Formats: sequence, structure tokens, C-alpha cells
Amino acid sequence: MLTASQTQPIEISSQHRASANLQRLSFFTDSRFIASLALGGILVHLYLRFDARTSPSISQWPLIIVLVIGGSTLIVRLARNLLAREFGSDQLAGISIITSILLGQYLVGAVVILMLSGGTALEQFASRRASSVLNALAKRMPLVAHRKDHGLVRDVALSDIRVGDEVIVLPYEACPIDGTVIEGRGKMNEAYLTGEPFEIAKVIGSDVLSGSLNDDTALTIRAQKLAVDSRYAKIMRVMEDAEQHRPRIRRLGDLLGAWYTPAALAIAAIAWAVTGESQRFLGVLVVATPCPLLIAIPVAVIGAISLSARRGIIIKNPAILEQISQCHTMIFDKTGTLTFGEPSLSQIFCAPGIQPNEVLRFAASAEKYSKHPLANAIQRAACKADLGLMPAVEISERSGEGLRGRVDGRNVWITGRAQATRLRVNLPPLAPGLECIVFLDGVYAAALQFHDAPRSDSFPFVRHLKSRHHVNHVLLVSGDRPNEVQELAAHVGIKEVFAAKSPEEKVAIVRAESASSKTLFLGDGINDAPAMQAATVGIAFGAKSDITSEAADAVVLETSLSRVDELLHIGRRMRNIALQSALGGMALSILGMIAASLGYLPPIAGAVAQEIIDLAAVLNAIRAALPPAALTDF
Repeated sequence: MLTASQTQPIEISSQHRASANLQRLSFFTDSRFIASLALGGILVHLYLRFDARTSPSISQWPLIIVLVIGGSTLIVRLARNLLAREFGSDQLAGISIITSILLGQYLVGAVVILMLSGGTALEQFASRRASSVLNALAKRMPLVAHRKDHGLVRDVALSDIRVGDEVIVLPYEACPIDGTVIEGRGKMNEAYLTGEPFEIAKVIGSDVLSGSLNDDTALTIRAQKLAVDSRYAKIMRVMEDAEQHRPRIRRLGDLLGAWYTPAALAIAAIAWAVTGESQRFLGVLVVATPCPLLIAIPVAVIGAISLSARRGIIIKNPAILEQISQCHTMIFDKTGTLTFGEPSLSQIFCAPGIQPNEVLRFAASAEKYSKHPLANAIQRAACKADLGLMPAVEISERSGEGLRGRVDGRNVWITGRAQATRLRVNLPPLAPGLECIVFLDGVYAAALQFHDAPRSDSFPFVRHLKSRHHVNHVLLVSGDRPNEVQELAAHVGIKEVFAAKSPEEKVAIVRAESASSKTLFLGDGINDAPAMQAATVGIAFGAKSDITSEAADAVVLETSLSRVDELLHIGRRMRNIALQSALGGMALSILGMIAASLGYLPPIAGAVAQEIIDLAAVLNAIRAALPPAALTDF
């Protein structure tokens, strides 16, 4: 009798053999392999056929091999589609293959296999695996946490962390759990999770979110939730759900094939019934084989993919090129999409007797030596006002205290509201948002307020969507504070606004809109990834996050709305060219079907005629790769 330890290697060996068998099977059913096999079989057949030393029966064997291996695979796949009630143009090709075998027209059947598998291989080009999104999301989180145990620090699995445990987050590390800071001062970048565009200061008592990127100071936090209940884990679960319920897009070829296939079968059946000649049935089907749908449309798609890549746009899901011009609802994220995602000085509230340019000049002169995100905003404002900066000395910047220095003989201190409140300084009423307080020689001088500046092209881009792209519904959905979102919406001309929304709420909004219209979602953060999955078309604006890029159907590498407009035009132009190729090719095929039904085109001549039609359709489809004179119109 075998023991458990003895049986284990047998089980593993069986699993390995099963895996190897599946890999071999998937290779033989791959469309690229079948297309290569069909092409090779046809070429070998033609060589043997015109070789006087070879008998006609031997020249048929390459075609028989193609029909047995490639034909059986394709027919099984098409039969599954029929059982699932998925009717498209491929079914007509399948019937043509079966008919050609029954009538002994092996060359005709091999040509049909080549056209069908070749079109499928082209269609699968540049497609992506849905699981890569979750893989990228999972890779971003640490697998272990640094837990404090009786004064010692031990690395433990994330699942071993309990509520109340003390965890150290090292510099430049992703926070593993949701919790509260109990030791240390520093900053964390929560932009990908919350949509907030800036690094958030963290002091004792501050809440931290899992997935936030720590700055250059170690922080000790107390866990408030289990890892499975953390903010990041919830986003992963929302992502999984969004993937499973992703809207299924009906391809252009299937939509056209839904009426073309029955029409072709009807003509072929009538020709056979009236004349009693089965060759006419096959002749009609061969001419009717929808290669303009199977080849010309994928060629147009690949041409559009190539053109997009040259414009800095990566198409991850080719199907969206057929759908993007049909999206009449467009949903925008705020931060980093319609805004720059970085702070900009908006207002200066000065104390009596202080001039705005005076305090801005002193502040900018000191901030030259700071790496704080607001420092760049202050310097940009001073440069825009053409204020000459002065030398600064005795610069110091301690965490939590702010920036100190001497500029032109005066002491400059730039700090936060908390420090000013402790000094009992009467500050002006400020709207919620980022701010800093400036003291000159220890006396309150001004409060500087910042906001995330809108892009200069946001308003014209939003305004032209209805007239140029037939977008009749525009929404702004953001995780930011309501007052900031409303202010931006008023600036860019968006009336329907949803603020302070979590990733789960964003998905719910997108699904509700997608139920009544095709939707396009444009965003740039991890918190946007689930919503991108739920939309008909998801576009990642910039490549800041590999997770967002994986979730999106297309990635616009350059953060410019003009590139988004180019993608809209490329998609619409590709669809028009694909329709021209498909409908033009189908119209010529119908003329060929009529000729075949009247006996003027035998099956092999019909195959040649169909190839000529295909060539014309493909040549027209190649135009999708050629750039027009202009790709933007705003």
C-alpha cells in the first residue's frame, strides 16, 4: 500500500503532465498556428499540383492535413458559439468549410480556413489579459509588515497583523494597513488612493491609508483594521468585481455578420433548390465568406493602433476603437485629468500694512531651499509676478515646524495653520484646502492659499465634446473635497458633479450611466482603475500608475487633452474606414453570390474572386494607419 508521502510525487507528476498537455493543446488551437499551417499547406499543395512527377492524389494530402487539424479546431469553436447563441460572420465560414469537405473541394476549404484564422489572429493582436490588472495591483502592496513586539521589530505576514498592533512604515515604503500615527512626523502620498493631489503631512494622531507611499521619515502606526478590511484591499475587491462584470462589447464584424450570414445562406439555399446543383451552393458560400469582416476590419484596427502609437497613445484593447465614437456619455476624474495634479498659489491674505508682492518675494526667496510641494508653487507665483528673489541664509526645515531662514536681514518663518493656532494668531477665514502661514520677524504677515490649477485646455475640450463628438452627457466624478470639485466644474463647464466619492461609489455611478448609454471614463489614479473597468471605454491619462494603465483600454502617455481628442478622432475615422471596407466588400460579395447562383462562378473561381474583393477591402483598410491632415478640432 502506498503512503501519503509516496502518492504525493505521483499527484504532482500528473498535474505536470496535465499542464503540459494543455499547453500543447493551446498551441495547436492558436489562430496564428492554424493560419501558418493553412498557408503552408496551400503552398505545398500548389507546388505538388504543378509538379509533373507528383500524382494528383498526393497533392491533396497537405490540404487534408489543414482541414483535419485547422478545420476541426475552428468548427468546434464555432459550434460552441452556436450553442451559446452567439451568431456572427464566422458561422458562414464554418458552413463553407464543412460544405467544401463534403463536396471534395479541399483547396476551397483550406483557403477559407486561412482567411478565418488569419482574421482571428489579427483581431487578437495587442489584446491583454484581464488578470494582469489584479497582478499589478497586488504587486504594489508589501507582503510583510514590520511589527513591534516587546521592543523588537519583526517582519510578519500581512495576515498576521491584528487591530492594535504597532507597525513601522519605513521611508519610501507603501503603508501595509489602515491605522493611526503614534510616533514620528512626515508626509505620505495618497494621490492614487484618494485623488488628493498633494503629499499629506502626518503627525501623531493622523490617519493613514494602506497603499499610501511614505516619504523619507519612518512612522510608527497603530493598526485600526485588519489587512483584509483595509482601504487597499477594498479597492482590489472592487477591481475584481468590476472585471467580472465588465461590459461585453459586440464587435463591428459580429453586428454586420448578424444579417449578412442569414442572407448569404438564403441565397445559397435558393440557388441549390432551384437548380439542384450542390456546386452552386458551395460557390455562393465561398464568394460569401465574409473576409472583409474577418480581415479588413482587423487590418483597419491594427492601422489605427499603429497611428495611435505614433501619437503617444497605447491601445491595450483594440475593441474600443470600434466603440469610442459611440460613447455619448463621458466621465472625468478631477485630479491630474482636468487639473495638473500639483498645487498652485491662488490667494494671498495679508495682515494690515503688508503688501502681497512683499510677502511673496520673502517667501519665495526662502522656499528656494525647500523640497516641499508648496515651495515650487510659491516660486512659480513669484516668477510669474516678475519678483526678483533675494539671497537667503540660516535655512532650516524641521519636520512639523516649517521652514525658517533670514532673507534681506529679516527672519522668515513659513509654517502651517496648527503652529499659527498655537501662537493664537487671528487667521482670516479660509476655505478648506492647502495653505501656509508666513511670519516676518516673528509677526504674522500673510496666509497663502493653494489649489489644484485646471489645465488651460480643459474648458475648450469639454465645450467641444457635444458639437464635435456628439457627447450629450458629461460628468465630473472625484474623490476630492466638494468645494474644490464644484469650483473646477464651474470653470470647465460641467454641470453634473459628484465629489468626495470612494472607488466603490465611482463604480456605481459609472455602472448606472452605462446601463443607458455607452460610457468613456478618463482618469489617472489607482482609485480610478475600477471605474475604468466598469465603463465601456476606460482611458488612463498619463502613465503614473502601472495599475491604472493595466486597467485601462488605452493609455495616453502625454498628459494633454489634445491627445485624448486625437484618440477620439482616430477611433471615429477607423470605424468609418472599417465600415467602408466591410460594406463595400460585402456589396461586391453579394454581386458575386448572384453570379455564383446563376452558375457563372464555380467554387474555385469564387474563391479567386473573393480574394480580389478582399484585396480591395484590405487596401482601403490600410488607410487607417495613414495620418490625416489634422487629428484635433478644439
